Amino acid sequence: MNKKIVIPLLLFVAIVAMSAREYWLQPLKFVYKPGEKLVMNFRSGENFIGAPWDLQKNQIESLVLQHSSSASSVLDSIKDDRNSNLNLTLIAEGSHLLSMQTKNALNEWEAEKFNSFLKENGLDEILESRTKTNTLASPTKEYYSGYTKLLIQVGEKKDDTHKKVNGFPVEILPLENPYALKIGNPVHFKILFDGKPVFGVRVKVWNRFDNRTTIQNIYTEKDGTLETRVSSPGPWMVSVVRMVPSKQPGAVWQSYRGSLVYGIEK
Repeated sequence: MNKKIVIPLLLFVAIVAMSAREYWLQPLKFVYKPGEKLVMNFRSGENFIGAPWDLQKNQIESLVLQHSSSASSVLDSIKDDRNSNLNLTLIAEGSHLLSMQTKNALNEWEAEKFNSFLKENGLDEILESRTKTNTLASPTKEYYSGYTKLLIQVGEKKDDTHKKVNGFPVEILPLENPYALKIGNPVHFKILFDGKPVFGVRVKVWNRFDNRTTIQNIYTEKDGTLETRVSSPGPWMVSVVRMVPSKQPGAVWQSYRGSLVYGIEK
């Protein structure tokens, strides 16, 4: 398939309302020396710029820091602070993966905005369902939950922490350690839904560099993988949305929103 669309978004475009919001973990930096502190915020918004979360509205189910064979909950370390939601000292050398799951929340959609959200995220099967049931012009309700990851590097030692599978409903796995890559190198990801690779899913790959955001829309291959290239330094995010009929009363749909953030140095 190898279908890819690249869209540069200049900074001023950030003021334009878009139908889809992303959720991610944003650190002050991505590479640390042993003993330095990870300072991180929860972010949401458009164009990989976003704003701090309202922690009262976005309740967190779990927050786990993984390194090598160790994993520990850091949920109790969260602070309701716009400048620093999490502040942790990083001791061990190697890659560290911070994984977060949010609690299910209800979203009420106007018909046109919901249809735009579906188109923006390549959820064609949901659009087809609404077309067949003559509900394209109808408002709807959706439960949604977020599954976000942040990969950071401590010291020079590289390891396989990036390959950790958390068992989330939707999960993004980097097949190479991004911190072992250089500008110009290819990088591959696998998208899992309910633990299985998914074919033909639209995935967004974001890069924030030189005061602009670039978005690539890439569709997964039969084995659930996609390929892009490390074109620029700065923060990178891979994001995907999957949606199915809701099994719980109170909403028609259930969506799972996944993201993975890492950084590339110059």
